[in-house]
Amino acid sequence: MPQNGDINTAPTYLFDHSDLYKQDPHEAALAWFKEASYGLGIHYGLYSLIGKGERALMAGTLTEDEYHSLPKLLKANHFEANDIVEFAIANGMRYLNFSVRNADGFSLYNTAQTDFNIVNTPAHRDLLAELASVCEYHGIGLCLHYALGEDWHHAKGPRKGCERSKEDLLEYREFIMGQLNELLTQYGPIGAVCFQEIEGVLGHADGEAFDCADLYRYVRHLQPQTLVAFEQGIHGSEDFFSCVKAIPSEDAPDELQGFIHKQADKTLEIRMSLTPNAWGYHAEAAGRHEREEAVWEQLRYAQRANSNLLVNTALMPDGSLDAEDINTLLEIGRRIEQGGYPQ
Repeated sequence: MPQNGDINTAPTYLFDHSDLYKQDPHEAALAWFKEASYGLGIHYGLYSLIGKGERALMAGTLTEDEYHSLPKLLKANHFEANDIVEFAIANGMRYLNFSVRNADGFSLYNTAQTDFNIVNTPAHRDLLAELASVCEYHGIGLCLHYALGEDWHHAKGPRKGCERSKEDLLEYREFIMGQLNELLTQYGPIGAVCFQEIEGVLGHADGEAFDCADLYRYVRHLQPQTLVAFEQGIHGSEDFFSCVKAIPSEDAPDELQGFIHKQADKTLEIRMSLTPNAWGYHAEAAGRHEREEAVWEQLRYAQRANSNLLVNTALMPDGSLDAEDINTLLEIGRRIEQGGYPQ
C-alpha cells in the first residue's frame, strides 16, 4: 500500500498492489489476477429474450431478419448493476466478466461503431457504463467477454460457412479496433479483455489478418494494466489462458490445449456455466442448473490446479439475476465465509 501522503493512482481493484502498480501496472495486474481465485461471469443479450441459449441465431432458431427485429423488444428493466456487483462481492467473488459483445454482433454498451447496440432499444441504457461505475466504486475488477472470431451482424464479419477475403477481415478488424478504443477509453479501468470464438481465427484461411498480437499491443497501449486472454491462446503472448470445466491433458490435440501446458507458469482460468450446455438464458434448463456441490467441487478443482474459477450465470430476459443461481451461489458464499476456499 502507498505510504502516508502518497497519492494512490491505481484503479481501485488494484489498491492492494499499489506500490507495484507505480512501478509496473501490468505486473500489478498479473499479481492481482493470480490471487483473484473466483469470479462471476454474466451473459445477457438479445438471445436472452428467446430463451434458447446464447447461440440462438447461429443455431437457426430464428431467421436473421427475425433475430434482428429483437432490439425493439429489449427493455432490461430489471438489470441492476448494484445488485449484481454487491451479490458477487458478498459471495466471495473478486472479479466480474461481462459479455459486452457476443457472436451475434450485438453490443451492450453505447458504441458509435454500429447501431446494433442496447442504446438503440427500449432499454436505452449503457449496461457497461453502469457496471463499470459500480465496480470501480467497490474495488472489484471488471473484465470484458468480447467475441472476436465470429460475428453474424457485421457485413464483413467472420462466421461459419461463410468464407471472408483478407480484405473483408481487414475491414472488420478496423471495426474491432474502433470498439476496443471505446471500451478502453470511455469506461474507466478494465481488468481484462477476454476475446472469444478462437476457432474463427485459427480455422480461417486468412486468420493472420486479425493480427491478434497487434490487437493485444493496442489494448495494452490504451490501458497498460489491462490483461488480455484468448481462450487457450493464439500464439502465447496472452496474459492468461482459459478452458471450460476441465484442464486439457498434455496429450490432448493441440487445438484443445493450446499454450496451457507450454506456458504453465501463467494463470489459468477455468470456466463453468450454471446453465447446462449454454452460457445464455435457456428456459428449458430451468430446474436443472448446476447446484452448490457441483460448483464447490469445481472450485476445489481450480484451487488445486492453482487456477481461477469463473462461474457464469445467465441473466433473465428482464436483466435480473436468476433465482435458481442466486440460491446456489449464496450457499457457495456461505461456505467460503465460514471456511475459506476449498482445499
